[in-house]
Order: sequence, then C-alpha cells, then structure tokens
Amino acid sequence: MKSNQKKILVIDDDERHLISTKQLLEQEGYIVFTHKGSFGATNAVRDLQPDLILLDINMPALSGDSLSTLLLSNDNIKHIPILFYSSNDEDSLRESVYKFGVSGYICKGNIFELKRKVDYFINRQ
Repeated sequence: MKSNQKKILVIDDDERHLISTKQLLEQEGYIVFTHKGSFGATNAVRDLQPDLILLDINMPALSGDSLSTLLLSNDNIKHIPILFYSSNDEDSLRESVYKFGVSGYICKGNIFELKRKVDYFINRQ
C-alpha cells in the first residue's frame, strides 16, 4: 500500500454489491474496505479512518440515513465525507442528503457517476 493511496469504506448489506463496488474502485487505484450491514460500522470507520464512506441507505435494523447521523455526531470521524450510495430515486436521494447533512449521493448502477463522484470527493480534501 502506497502511503498516498486513498481509502474508501463501503457499507452495504448486499454482499454482491460490496464485492462489485470494491473491484470497480480498486481498479481505479483506491484501497477499498467493505463492511456488511450497519452494526459495527461506527467502529470500522473509527478504526480504518477512511478518506471517504459510501453508505447504502436501505439496510435492515439500522438504515444508512440513521447510521449517517451517528457517524456525523462523532467528533473523531465527522470530518470524513459520506456519500449515500443507493438504488433510491434521485429526488429522494437529494432530499436525504439535505436532511441528513451528508456530502452527496451516488445512484447504484451508474459506474460513470461512481468513479466521477468518488474521484471528486477524494481529491477535494
């Protein structure tokens, strides 16, 4: 691992989605960690200190939007940009970004937007 490589944490309850997103972003040169589901995600963020978090909204028990509130209330990790990464429609994603105060959103399935927005948020720091 090169010291200048950026770390991304993907939090999702869908194993296939975790794997495919990890592979796509690793091809772009990022170090990608995955965490399945919400439980323990706060600890994973604290331990990994990623440069960016991709967070699914629709997860059982603790939704991604609720998890984002927990992450943003933690002084040790609230500086890390969070992007909702969801199959929800764009209007509801825009609304969620505004409502929960995360940095942005990416629609699942749009590989071009995934690469573009990850690059933007990683490199603006």
